[in-house]
Amino acid sequence: MNNINTLGELKKSGYQHRSVKDELRANLIRELQAGDAGFEGIVGYDETVIPELQTAILSRHNILLLGLRGQAKTRIARLVVSLLDEYVPYIAGSELFDDPLRPISWYGRHEVQTKGDDTPIAWLHRSERYTEKLATPDVTVADLVGDVDPIKAATLKLTYNDERVIHFGLIPRAHRGIFVINELPDLQARIQVALFNMLQEKDLQIRGFKLRLPLDIQFVFTANPEDYTNRGAIVTPLKDRIESQILTHYPKNIDISRKITFQEARITAEQRSAIEVDGLLKDLVEQVAFEARESEFIDQKSGVSARLTISAYENLVSAAERRMLITGQRNTVARISDFAGIIPAITGKIELVYEGELEGPVHVAHRLVGSALKTLFTQYFPHPEKAKKAASGNPYSPIIDWFTAGNRLELTDNLSDSEYKNAMVQVPGLHALVKKLHPKLVESQKLLLMEFVLHGLAEYSQLNKDYFDGGVAFADMLGSLFDGDFGEWEAGEG
Repeated sequence: MNNINTLGELKKSGYQHRSVKDELRANLIRELQAGDAGFEGIVGYDETVIPELQTAILSRHNILLLGLRGQAKTRIARLVVSLLDEYVPYIAGSELFDDPLRPISWYGRHEVQTKGDDTPIAWLHRSERYTEKLATPDVTVADLVGDVDPIKAATLKLTYNDERVIHFGLIPRAHRGIFVINELPDLQARIQVALFNMLQEKDLQIRGFKLRLPLDIQFVFTANPEDYTNRGAIVTPLKDRIESQILTHYPKNIDISRKITFQEARITAEQRSAIEVDGLLKDLVEQVAFEARESEFIDQKSGVSARLTISAYENLVSAAERRMLITGQRNTVARISDFAGIIPAITGKIELVYEGELEGPVHVAHRLVGSALKTLFTQYFPHPEKAKKAASGNPYSPIIDWFTAGNRLELTDNLSDSEYKNAMVQVPGLHALVKKLHPKLVESQKLLLMEFVLHGLAEYSQLNKDYFDGGVAFADMLGSLFDGDFGEWEAGEG
């Protein structure tokens, strides 16, 4: 229909006015009947958030997405635009994109009154019908609603009684579209009050003008419960006017978390072809976030964003790539020792409580990695504590005995693959243990599990693990204690 250029042609085409909420509802109904759930790229919400969101749209409700940071609230809001019609007509030149059959602005009404069926028509793509504003304390009513423009009045020689002197804010300019306010509680209470009429009576008033614009807008708000309770609040009358409140959440299992990470991680084609990342390492990255969401050192009210695992995975790949470039190799396999590279991705994305601040963000990050290693270790190998009492003997004894004899193993971040292999195979019993329990793995996977055994034993206090600049070292636990190196003992305590 976007070849129609005048109001007369639009009327002959059979075009009917439809509100934004009716438009969203009709298009969602069509998608559901076709078996399409919509909201592409949103993972882990199929049984929770998405059905509630669809219900709200079918009910033609304004929506509040309430959840901790990194739970895809903004992405969901932006995807609602895909339910709009691809193109809609509007009166050409109208700053409020007036519907030709229901103009609300002075310009739109004047065009129709003076030009009739010859009123020029333009077409608006759905991507242009989305407006988003981050709520900050400095946002004003003029920013959102509008104000009198004295320059316009002087230029057009108009009195302040003429509605043409109004400079419209973001919300009127979102007429016939979707308007999103992110972090709603950060909006000052007096500004929130200005939204009352727009949500209930579907109109607004600017200063002393008698003009009331019947705006047609789908509102979507996002809020963080932490902000909602501590930094600000959604005033009760406004919250009452938002018909549907939908709670978002973090991924409920590692599989879903992995899908989100790999969907969002920015890994180059060169990295994908040169760096191999085993599934164990991918699970470890996700487990770090799960451990963080249970950690006593981290403020759980603030949350642990899904962006942590995305950034951590990117850093893991880049740490392996850096090592590959330094050693002059063309490809490599990521190692557990490369996890030292993900520490900066963790420290910047966790809010520490008082006890965590005493420990320090880097130490807390190392503890999270250690906890993730400890959690996953028994899925691959026998529990080290129970193995001590095994009737068939402790399978870890040859490994522990080698370190007890005074040996030390250092894994630096500049070891080539061949040097890494030589370091692993020198530990007696390590290769035999992995081969016995996981006989069908390729060599790179066996080497990874050999290193995993060392980290696991350290987390279960069978070995000492010491992080140093440029690598990690393993040694006898008791020897470290007698040497008085309590810092190392703490690092390996897990």
